[in-house]
Parts: sequence; C-alpha cells; structure tokens
Amino acid sequence: METLKTLYQRYREIINYLFFGVLTTVVNYVTYLVMSPFFVLTTVPTVVAWVLSVLFAYLTNRKYVFCSHSTGRDALKEAGGFVTARVMSGVLDVAIMWVFADCIGFNDLVIKLLSNVVVVVFNYVASKLVVFGKKKSR
Repeated sequence: METLKTLYQRYREIINYLFFGVLTTVVNYVTYLVMSPFFVLTTVPTVVAWVLSVLFAYLTNRKYVFCSHSTGRDALKEAGGFVTARVMSGVLDVAIMWVFADCIGFNDLVIKLLSNVVVVVFNYVASKLVVFGKKKSR
C-alpha cells in the first residue's frame, strides 16, 4: 500500500490530469446527449458541451492538477490562457482530422484516436508550461 502512495505522490500531477480529463470528457458527452434532442443541428449542443467541459477542465486543472492559487488579474490571465490553449488544441484536432482523414483518406476512427493523443499531450504541455507555469518572483 505504501508503494501505491509513493507512486501517486511521484506522479500526482499526471494521474490527476488523466482522471479529470476523463471526467471532462464525461461532462462534454453527457451535456451533448442531454441537449442534442432539442436541436435540429449539432452545432449548438456541441458548442455548449465544449464551453461547459472547458470550464470544468479549467476549474479542476487549476485546483487539483496544477494547484494554482492565482487571484484577480492573474486568475483572469490564467483562465484566458487556458481557453486560448483549448481553442488552439481544438483547431489542431480539426486540422489533423481534415488532413489525414479527409484529404489523405486514412481511417477516421484511427486518426481520431491518434489526434486525441496529440491533443491531450498538447493540452498538458500548454497547461503545465504556459497557463499554470510557476510565476517568476519579483
């Protein structure tokens, strides 16, 4: 049991990131499932699901993954950076799918899985280094 505790402490950030990433996916999917019957097109429920899942991801990443204690302007800057990174990863996901599935013709399900791996890594690096990176003391 002590070994598990030691492993968790050593890899706490990555384990929490993956755990809350799964929950973020659940928030996104459930929101979409609940809203989609009320709309003819998928755009509105997709956007609402994305917004709620990014909000959930920001709050959980801030508190449980990267343990940020920023307040005021710093917290707003952090939130803006988080959303910007998520928009960029969304564009990256769409671009990967378009190039490899639509243009080249690779299997879209395989490419979607590979794209998700790239997006998860991108989001973690962006969050770790840019959004929740250690602030330089003045």
